[in-house]
Amino acid sequence: MKESLFEIYAQKYDSWYEKHLAVYESELEAMKELIPPEMPEKSLEIGVGTGRFASALGISYGLDPSRKMLEIAEKHGVGVIKGIAEDLPLKSSSFELILMVTSICFVDVERTLLEISRVLVSGGKLIIAFIERNSPLGKEYQKKAQESHFYGNATFHSAKELINRLEEYGFYEPVIRQTIFKPLSEIKVMEIPEEGFSRGSFVVVGTRSIKNK
Repeated sequence: MKESLFEIYAQKYDSWYEKHLAVYESELEAMKELIPPEMPEKSLEIGVGTGRFASALGISYGLDPSRKMLEIAEKHGVGVIKGIAEDLPLKSSSFELILMVTSICFVDVERTLLEISRVLVSGGKLIIAFIERNSPLGKEYQKKAQESHFYGNATFHSAKELINRLEEYGFYEPVIRQTIFKPLSEIKVMEIPEEGFSRGSFVVVGTRSIKNK
């Protein structure tokens, strides 16, 4: 089986956060505003990568198809699970909070949301953070996709369409934060997140799973 780029460049992926510390801190701050004051005991990040967000936010478990990514995530203190978003190797109604950070652009959205709905308890929280397709950074990534180690096969989404998709699959009451208002190279200190999705390149949507509504 051919190694994925996430296997080959796992260490390079992880080191990006150290080189762009203020960007990483800005993204974390936007997510923290949607994380419950007390993290639920059963929480999961899908597409955990090297565990940078899960470890900083106190997420219990991280799922990823990349073995090398998971090895690094485990070193960051995350309980690791090998698997894919479209076929979660998890029991139904077994998690109270699920997070996805920039991984929604690499998965089949319909199958993933169906699986998340199955795995979340009723009233459980889903938080999805992503690069807004129509933002300056989103446009830049799309333009340079074929040159990128990581975004060559990505499908970018707009906040509006993703919120509509979430409602279709039983996720309601969206709360939205945005950050990354300048080019990455110009961000030297943490940005303060704002509500909505009209300006920032990095958008975080928090919703609740309301089954059988």
